[in-house]
Amino acid sequence: MTGTDTAPAASPTLPTAEEEARFWALLEQAWAGLGPEPAALRRALLDRDPEGVDLDDPYAVDAWLDPLLAALRELGAGLSAPELVAFDRVVERKLYDIDRADIHEVTDGSDDGFLYARGFVVAMGREYYEAVRQNPAMAVLDAECEELCYLFAHLHEKRFGDWPETGSGISRESVSNPAGWPRG
Repeated sequence: MTGTDTAPAASPTLPTAEEEARFWALLEQAWAGLGPEPAALRRALLDRDPEGVDLDDPYAVDAWLDPLLAALRELGAGLSAPELVAFDRVVERKLYDIDRADIHEVTDGSDDGFLYARGFVVAMGREYYEAVRQNPAMAVLDAECEELCYLFAHLHEKRFGDWPETGSGISRESVSNPAGWPRG
């Protein structure tokens, strides 16, 4: 090799369908452990008319986020390093895929606030995530779940002493998905 030769760029590592299915199943397991009240609230949020929702009442899902996150931390406590990296990669991808101007118009907020709003969308589960992805009006203003955005990375760091490298080549940070923020 000469000094001008470069190695080919590594292909990004994408979450597999199995990793995504395991992530959504783990999230649903955490929600299920909280009982019927948050399930009913999540259903009400999903079934509502997408025009203006007040999360204080009757959509008090926000009050259930701390118990949800505690359940996820407990469920994730025994996972291996590769499993935690895989779950972090799934979260990263899901956040990236809904990093879009049309969703930001509904949720509003600063760059960090929009990241946390996307964390809320993911935390509500696959059904709500897909609903927002397809119809941004299903998102809600000022709903945030900051901790979910890095939960599995923090678990990895706590257990194994380092921040995981997902190998995805993307960022979960706001306005990092060029397809979601058309220039013009």
